[in-house]
Amino acid sequence: MPINSFNDYVLTWKPDRRQLKRPIYQSLSQQLEQDIADGSLPPGTKLPPQRELADFLDVNFTTITRVYKISEHKGLTYGIVGKGTFVASNATLPITIASQPSSKEMIELGFNSSFELCNDLVAKVVEQTVKTTDISQLLNYDEQTGSLKQKLAGLSFLKRMKMTGSVENLAIASGGQNALAVAVLAMFEPGDRIAVDEFTYANFIELAILHHLRLVPIAGDEQGMSDQALLAACKLQGIKGIYLMPNGANPTTTYMTAARRQKIAQLINRYELILIEDDYLGFTYLGSDQQDAPVSALTPAHSIYVCSLSKSISSGLRVAYMLFAPAYKEQILRALFNITVKTSSLDVEVITNSILSGVAYRLIEMKKQLALQANLVFDQVFDQQPVPHNPYTFFRWLPLRQRVNGQQFEAEMLANHIRVFHSDRFIVGDATSQPNYLRISLASGSSLVTLKHDLLALKQQAGPLIN
Repeated sequence: MPINSFNDYVLTWKPDRRQLKRPIYQSLSQQLEQDIADGSLPPGTKLPPQRELADFLDVNFTTITRVYKISEHKGLTYGIVGKGTFVASNATLPITIASQPSSKEMIELGFNSSFELCNDLVAKVVEQTVKTTDISQLLNYDEQTGSLKQKLAGLSFLKRMKMTGSVENLAIASGGQNALAVAVLAMFEPGDRIAVDEFTYANFIELAILHHLRLVPIAGDEQGMSDQALLAACKLQGIKGIYLMPNGANPTTTYMTAARRQKIAQLINRYELILIEDDYLGFTYLGSDQQDAPVSALTPAHSIYVCSLSKSISSGLRVAYMLFAPAYKEQILRALFNITVKTSSLDVEVITNSILSGVAYRLIEMKKQLALQANLVFDQVFDQQPVPHNPYTFFRWLPLRQRVNGQQFEAEMLANHIRVFHSDRFIVGDATSQPNYLRISLASGSSLVTLKHDLLALKQQAGPLIN
């Protein structure tokens, strides 16, 4: 029997005791999930303290602890040390971002593509590869991490990104998402904590949920993730790893300065954090005076550097380079084999030939110019927005005037044939304390004229909400 009276005491969640069945923790977990799904517990709601809820339900304290842990593993809630457990902002939102079938009338400003109108140049490399290569040698299980020729070409490309390494510590994965999955499954166990930006890549959030990892949001500013906030988290929360996108955070576009990279690298080395660096957009800085060394170059004993070729060369050729610390080699290769067995040698050969022939760098310049023009179009339509550090970014981060429900907003836009992604998809932690944004893709349209038309349509539909 409860030792306290709850008649006049407000609990934010009062499960129906009459519906509890054994095992109690499973029954409670189902009630919690249902109450979050139907909106009874909206995002940001602070759940009752565990001891008070246990007293109210007349169950063991450990039962409530177990229920809360299950909900965190499912990504439904998150905990803040010293503050409690809260309903996650994206608990009911389909987080994963992927291309979706759509009608001709649909305006695509959500999915972040890679200027597919450049693919004709890639197609010529495919044709040349088929003519000059013994294709049968690319259709077997041999050289599962890539051939010597393919790896040397990869290292030459990475050198331009200011990353150096050896073929022994380089593997070729089936695209950036595959590389991230390999890194996570190889190096982390369920329950491990990984530091991330407060807004971070939505598919990494989903990957963490699938592997039951706890993402710890770290505050930042215009220079990137705060080293002081990361230091506090390392001291108090037992951080094991860190996920960074220094050359253009997705979705915020924030560029981490050289000075901040140094400070973050010092903490990674001091606390021996496992760094996963996602450098999907670093190619836009090739040849620039503003190109800073990746954080991985400053932490070679603790890093897994991922360089996807999807945005720079072709999204349809699923290739990403993974350059990892020597100590991580065995785990990385084992995970890579068990997840992928082998990346398509044909895809890798086309990428390799595009690098060796110089076509890759022509593609990069073409895409940079298209991105530059696309950003100028965005600035014309939304002329009050701050200019990002990278003039070649493939997307923009558009603030809203007031707090809206992300899922409802996306649905309303979709009903008007506009697909956009609200910031709730990218939030880690409490959305109620954060401003609202839209991530606007600039690289999915067929032309700059189409892009301007699409942005004007968005402005017309969402105009009153846009700053």
